Amino acid sequence: MRTIKGPAIFLAQFIGDQAPFNSLDAICAWAAALGFKGIQLPTNDSRFIDLKLAATSKGYAQDLKGKVASHGLEITELSTHLQGQLVAVHPAYDSLFDGFAPQAVKGNPTARQAWAVEQLMDAAKASQHLGLSAHVTFSGSLLWPTVYPWPQRPGGLVEEGFTELAKRWKPILNAYDQAGVDLCYEIHPGEDLHDGVTYERFLSKVDNHKRACLLYDPSHFVLQCLDYLEFIDIYHQRIRMFHVKDAEFNPTGRQGVYGGYSDWIDRAGRFRSLGDGQVDFKAIFSKMAQYDFPGWAVLEWECCLKHPEDGAREGAAFIKEHIIRVTDKAFDDFAASGIDAEANRKILGL
Repeated sequence: MRTIKGPAIFLAQFIGDQAPFNSLDAICAWAAALGFKGIQLPTNDSRFIDLKLAATSKGYAQDLKGKVASHGLEITELSTHLQGQLVAVHPAYDSLFDGFAPQAVKGNPTARQAWAVEQLMDAAKASQHLGLSAHVTFSGSLLWPTVYPWPQRPGGLVEEGFTELAKRWKPILNAYDQAGVDLCYEIHPGEDLHDGVTYERFLSKVDNHKRACLLYDPSHFVLQCLDYLEFIDIYHQRIRMFHVKDAEFNPTGRQGVYGGYSDWIDRAGRFRSLGDGQVDFKAIFSKMAQYDFPGWAVLEWECCLKHPEDGAREGAAFIKEHIIRVTDKAFDDFAASGIDAEANRKILGL
């Protein structure tokens, strides 16, 4: 067994235009002061990383790594959530997801997809140059408008959707394999990979690709009423990343999982700051230790009530308190008999 690394923090929800959230140096100093040991770095803001340069220049990547290290931090992983979303977009979402794309490819789904794939490829090389072993993204979605089976889906629609999704991702997965990096899909509503069943559908289409791994985030499973502890039991061999994020689900006589189109604060299911929701993190960290999880415990702050800076400060302490320093001996070693192999054979009557 190994002890989970952490605490770390995903910077996406904190990056902004005001200090200390508007530059890599400043945000690293802020995170380190709160007790974080690592940062998970989104790749869509050039103030924090030039993804193309990190992919093409080992020197730039090492300088970036050194800048973060000067604050006593490590880069845990890179993220291409927004770019991954654009690998597969249903036409119903074209105008909404154009907001994730650069101006040059907006309004052109084919060019937008090509740009997204290039970004994923660059992220594979950048991760390799930074010495990282895992990367996180979204799968995108071709089928999400049909998630509820009404109107009735035409025969073969789901099969065709996953065949096309796999066709788009297989070359990307191969690039990550060449780079020696696991590509971790965040299982998330709005993506075609949004639970275990859909992940398994995808795996079968990509020939169980060894790099098609998982980011585990229990908050999304609470909102789906999915057993987030059994999920670890089932998929622990594929879990390579961990977002520590809390949530609560409080259905009423008026609303449940779908939320009635309400804003986050009024939904039955909503994200909360660590410790304020319903997730059993003691059980999760125990399972992560049991299954020898190799990565970082990374805070992702999303809460409709608490200020993000308070959520970050409290989250660093929360994660530190939940990380289990694994034992290097059995608790009953004191009673070991020291019997040798021959004595064991005699006990068995052999």
